[in-house]
Amino acid sequence: MTGLLEFHAVALNATVDLVDGAERLDVPTPCAGWDLGRLVAHMTGQNLGFAAAARGDEFSVRTWAEVPSTPAAFRASAAEVLAAFASDGAAGREWSILAGADQEVKVAGETAMGFHFIDYVAHAWDVGAALGRPPVFAQPLLDAVLPLVLAVPATGPSRTGPYAPFAPAVTAAADASTMDEILAYLGRDPKWKAPSPEGEGARVKTD
Repeated sequence: MTGLLEFHAVALNATVDLVDGAERLDVPTPCAGWDLGRLVAHMTGQNLGFAAAARGDEFSVRTWAEVPSTPAAFRASAAEVLAAFASDGAAGREWSILAGADQEVKVAGETAMGFHFIDYVAHAWDVGAALGRPPVFAQPLLDAVLPLVLAVPATGPSRTGPYAPFAPAVTAAADASTMDEILAYLGRDPKWKAPSPEGEGARVKTD
């Protein structure tokens, strides 16, 4: 568990650093219909929700709501979730997390931590791709997250519908890197680039 938490912190802090370095939050991202400001709002709400779950707080849909955010507020939410995940007993207890629009789902703490780790490997790339500087993670981190990613169901509610956390998987290139394999399985186009002013570019639905 210690190793997973360390890798999780690397992915989350990489995302924080990218958001801190953004000159604008109105740039498009690989998440269809979401600019960077909307993505940061989503990530901030998710951080606060997961932190509450890790602490064992009473479940509330409002805790998970998107929060119109700034880089400073996002950084604060990241520090909060890192502290909550590292708290005594967090990994060993059952967490109440949000599913869909308003459903409470109870999962093992270690499983929930894995969900958040997956999110931040993907979201670090989402933010980095939007800014033209996608992160490069060390191979041990990618090797740790890959089996968690491949455990996400390839079909069903996790892939379709308005509250699906991931779009349907896309086909990775035969010579795809581990990172590209992860992105493709989670419904991203690893070749996505921010559109130029003359064109819209390709976008992929993600959480």
